[in-house]
Amino acid sequence: MCLAIPGKIIGINGDVGDVDFGGVTKQTNISMVDAKVGDWVVIHAGFAIEVMDEEDAQETIKLWNDVLDHDEVTFQ
Repeated sequence: MCLAIPGKIIGINGDVGDVDFGGVTKQTNISMVDAKVGDWVVIHAGFAIEVMDEEDAQETIKLWNDVLDHDEVTFQ
């Protein structure tokens, strides 16, 4: 199973972006997208794979939090 998580770019140095995931900052390769500081991006396996608008990013984060907070998460 693959997971892609949205984060906000807070700094850029070449092809590496500092991406904030709710207070945790990770360096991410952003060479596959046309992104700038302040953009929300979808991250998979250390690479930004898509730029998304803030509304969609916040909805995705909310859905992830709902899943993680649920006591009976099962995968089939």
